Amino acid sequence: QVQLVESGGGFVQAGGSLRLSCAASGSILSINGMGWYRQPPGKQREMVAVVTSSGSTNYVDSVKGRFTISRDNANNTVYLQLNSLKAEDTAVYYCYAQIKRMGTSYSLTYWAQGTQVTVSS
Repeated sequence: QVQLVESGGGFVQAGGSLRLSCAASGSILSINGMGWYRQPPGKQREMVAVVTSSGSTNYVDSVKGRFTISRDNANNTVYLQLNSLKAEDTAVYYCYAQIKRMGTSYSLTYWAQGTQVTVSS
């Protein structure tokens, strides 16, 4: 069984910073892509940032220069540093990981439970 657990959300004023963490645990053989999506109130979920196993990253335009994604492969953890936060960054943030479980030859995408980020203007 595989589990993803997020932490680090909260309430912050505009211009502030937060750091989100997401740790994968369980019978993991390998992890390919990891990343973050978010769902603002009343809107669809959107990709925020992704990072490959080799460290290549990609961001949605609205967060470039403000958010930084990173990962710790030894600890199966992905991070999202959120700086210069704006009110429009308010959303539930979800991390995901493409995980190959031990004893299998294929990867599945696992999602965490989501963490609320609220930015006050």
